[in-house]
Amino acid sequence: MKERRERRKAVYAISIAAELAHCHPQTLRLYERKGLLCPLRTSTNIRLYSEDDLEKLRLIHTLTQEEGVNLAGVKRILEMREALEEMKTALADMEKEMERMSREMQEEIEKVRRSYKKEIAILPSREILKYFR
Repeated sequence: MKERRERRKAVYAISIAAELAHCHPQTLRLYERKGLLCPLRTSTNIRLYSEDDLEKLRLIHTLTQEEGVNLAGVKRILEMREALEEMKTALADMEKEMERMSREMQEEIEKVRRSYKKEIAILPSREILKYFR
């Protein structure tokens, strides 16, 4: 979790981010206008890019330069990847909830079993037999 937070921490100015991504700063501005990137901004409106942003830039570069995908297609791919990540998180949360509920149900079943054992122990033997006929 800490590593994930570190990857989201915006630390690179546009010139450094462009250099690390092997593109021109104007390209980063274009990607922002198209909604492909959303860098953080300082109080003085300076764009700051994180490791996650750089990873996204590398993906955009691969999709556009090596795979021939246009920017509209890239945007759709990025949206689908984000939706997939959200679904994975939701599924993991549901699995945790299901495990918790299963444990609670098992505990409740055990309580009921124990209560029946107590009731059966209290009943006279002829009363017990009528439950098995």
